[in-house]
Amino acid sequence: MHRILAPAALIAAAALLPSTASAEKLSWERLFASPSLSGPTPRSLKLSPDGSLATLLRNRPDDAERFDLWAIDARSGKARMLVDSKKIGTGAALSEAEKMQRERLRIGGSKGIVAYDWAPDGRRLLVPLDGDLYLADLNGGVKRLTESPETELDATVSRRGRFVSYVRDGNLHIIDIAGGGDRVLTSDGGGTISWGVAEFVANEELDRRRGHWWAPDDSLIAVARVDEGKVEVSSRTAIDAEGTRVFEQRYPRAGTPNVAIELWLVKPDGSGQVKADLGADPDIYLARVDWLPDASGVLVQRLNREQTRLDMLRIDAKTGAATTLFSETASTWVNVHDNLRVLRDGSLIWSSERDGYAHLYHWKDGAFRQLTRGPWAVERLVGVDQQAERLFFTGFADGTLEQHLYSIDYRRPGQPRRLTAGGSWNDAVMDDTATRVLVTTTKPDQPKQVWLGDADGRRISWIEENRVAGAHPLAPYAADLVKPRYGTIKAADGATDLDYAMLVPPGLKPGAKAPVFVFVYGGPHAHTVKRDFFDLRMQTLAQAGWVVFMLDNRGMGDRGKAFEDPIHLKMGGPEVADQLKGVEWLKAQPFVDGDRIAVMGWSYGGYMTLKLLEAAPNTFAAGVSVAPVTRWELYDTAYTERYMGNPATNPAPYDKSSALNDATRIADPLLLIHGMADDNVLFTHSTAMMAKLQDAAVPFETMVYPGKTHSISGQATSLHLWRTIENFLNRTVKAKEQPQPQPQP
Repeated sequence: MHRILAPAALIAAAALLPSTASAEKLSWERLFASPSLSGPTPRSLKLSPDGSLATLLRNRPDDAERFDLWAIDARSGKARMLVDSKKIGTGAALSEAEKMQRERLRIGGSKGIVAYDWAPDGRRLLVPLDGDLYLADLNGGVKRLTESPETELDATVSRRGRFVSYVRDGNLHIIDIAGGGDRVLTSDGGGTISWGVAEFVANEELDRRRGHWWAPDDSLIAVARVDEGKVEVSSRTAIDAEGTRVFEQRYPRAGTPNVAIELWLVKPDGSGQVKADLGADPDIYLARVDWLPDASGVLVQRLNREQTRLDMLRIDAKTGAATTLFSETASTWVNVHDNLRVLRDGSLIWSSERDGYAHLYHWKDGAFRQLTRGPWAVERLVGVDQQAERLFFTGFADGTLEQHLYSIDYRRPGQPRRLTAGGSWNDAVMDDTATRVLVTTTKPDQPKQVWLGDADGRRISWIEENRVAGAHPLAPYAADLVKPRYGTIKAADGATDLDYAMLVPPGLKPGAKAPVFVFVYGGPHAHTVKRDFFDLRMQTLAQAGWVVFMLDNRGMGDRGKAFEDPIHLKMGGPEVADQLKGVEWLKAQPFVDGDRIAVMGWSYGGYMTLKLLEAAPNTFAAGVSVAPVTRWELYDTAYTERYMGNPATNPAPYDKSSALNDATRIADPLLLIHGMADDNVLFTHSTAMMAKLQDAAVPFETMVYPGKTHSISGQATSLHLWRTIENFLNRTVKAKEQPQPQPQP
């Protein structure tokens, strides 16, 4: 449950767009139809190795869930489709392994092309589609590399472009692009053994998507070997519309054994296998693997089971011997990240929270030199220009509502220079030399835009301008969208400032009081209150007369360890108390009907909804809990033990945090929703809650979705879901007697 998030659109702040001559009201029917009201929603933005092309996955106007591969000339802005998913796709059903990988990426409802990889020569791209692999050139030609009933997983192009590697049936395969055929490098894969793919918790909880890594000179591959033999088997029942399938899924519940993992260095012909020394303790996480530029070794980030210590190991490529370069430690947990770059002199750029906030450091000869500092966090290291000695990163030096791209001189660091415009939220990717940048920008009056910039942040060309005007699908609705209000309130500790975003319905008469829809997430690492593009679902509710309210409580991300750490061993405590402070503040607002406040959350937010109803009966008029965790012992090791410890040795925090123990305190109307094929927060969580409530004769309502996973995605399904939620809230909250406006003196 990495961040246990609902679909991304559910957690964005709402905003006012420029007015148009005649505005239309939003409806659920239009919201979940094509084309998308937000305009093009590109994914997987990349620059070609020479920076001449920007590539992306673009969804179709007539099918918002199907993606094709496009290339855009970086200077002229001319766009062309490189690979049409309908023309080369076979329509083959996805394997269960690929479905699970897509679910880890929260793209379970997507169709067509969902990933691709540039060949380092910049002349070809590797495109997985419908379980097979294709090689596309820049002139529209497509060559099929594989044709098998099994799915090829985790395909990648080697660093010098000679080979394509992939995993099939648990073994690592290599294709010589020049025509050398398909070679199997490992032989014992299958059953509980797999080579070259990220195991469940690495993929879901550690953001490690790969299980094999090519050396820069194509001489070796670092390959993870995973043995799930000791991992518990969970019988996951996927109930579909026309039948039931039972999967024997290896699922490491908190307190139970993890996989046994090894790292091997192998030549492309399968010879010369060398085992890396990962230490005497086998109960570890392989958090990251990165090759040194000269291919003399790999840097391995080894995380202990408790996640209180992360060691940076240098593994010798010839012998497999390990040297510990440095370690990061914490009394609570160490956050894993991708902010590592190796410089030509062998020194490292690295991110650490050793001063309480995520900041960049230069490590050389065993010593750290801090490059950024202050009461704000670095989010991601985007690029390193070694020629100009500059670093590029995203972060929050201008406040937690806005994420910006910054640069800094790493030899003579001073104040970071902001490269993106104020009042916006920005993500970025750069080419290998960090001289060109692709920036994705949203702001309160603009859906996602993508532009190519230089190293000083000057826009060279639009990649996806997406301007809301003319024939843009959102233009007819723009004038009636609601502008958000941002502010802060004090947390339950009386000292910490918490950000909130709020929509107040238009046309609210003086003295009138409106019902409130509190949308909650509340879990670790998430960041929901920001000057990002609005969530049209929240806008639809605001137009229907709801005050919409979101609050980022303690325990959430991007604000330093002191903000995150209060939930350690106390999930369901400080974050619930903070959200109740938000409700207390809401009730003091003159336009809020304090007797008609509803709460809804998804995943961790579903857990929060249950805990809020249990902690404060009769505070809320109703609650909607979607795909909730109800017992943390049922959730996986890497996520749960990071924050709650190991229940095998310390069960007390788990008992206190359970949503089941106090379920009978729920006194307000509850709608419980879950996908019946959820492989992340298993359907068992909700059935356990149902049984608890039924045994105590506590009334509740439920809606389940056959065949749907954690995201409960799909246009028709989303329409049904939100109609169901709105109907429930209209009956239980809106229909309650409203106070009459008091006459004005």
